[in-house]
Amino acid sequence: MKLYSLSVLYKGSTKANLLKAAYDLSSFSFFQRSSVQEFMTFTSALIVERSALGSRASIKEQEYLCHVYVRNDSLGAVVIADSEYPSRVCFTLLDKVLDEFSRQVNSTDWPSGSPATVQYTALDSHLAKYQNPREADAMTKVQAELDETKIILHSTMESLLERGEKLDDLVQKSEHLGNQSKAFYKTARKQNSCCEIM
Repeated sequence: MKLYSLSVLYKGSTKANLLKAAYDLSSFSFFQRSSVQEFMTFTSALIVERSALGSRASIKEQEYLCHVYVRNDSLGAVVIADSEYPSRVCFTLLDKVLDEFSRQVNSTDWPSGSPATVQYTALDSHLAKYQNPREADAMTKVQAELDETKIILHSTMESLLERGEKLDDLVQKSEHLGNQSKAFYKTARKQNSCCEIM
């Protein structure tokens, strides 16, 4: 699971304006990184331009998922992740980033802002923090712990069932042994009674 890009954009009347972006392109070769970054920036802007105000969506592109949230005030955010990354966590991240951004950056700066002029520095830390959805999102962490507990519970139940089967075998063997012991006792008694006569 990996996040590659996190962008904040303003949806203008004709085109989207990139306000701030963060990238984690360490999984790409050094020579591909600038091209990949340009493509992700272009894709993020295109998705925001074509999304309606007040909408959330997930768009699949090859093995990547682009999650977008455009608020009614025309502020939008896009996160690009691999297809394994939980979409609920992506939308939690987008909501958090847009709320923080709108509190820290004046809305009059949105239409004309650029990554160089906008003073918002939290994107890189959010991108790094959310690389591990279990650690970043409490709900995902609880779900993972529940899954682990379920696995432990299933293995415990299986071992109990195995023990139960083994106990059943032992009881059956002891009943068989009991019958053999009774037969041995009777035979021994007959033998011993024979010896007493002599």
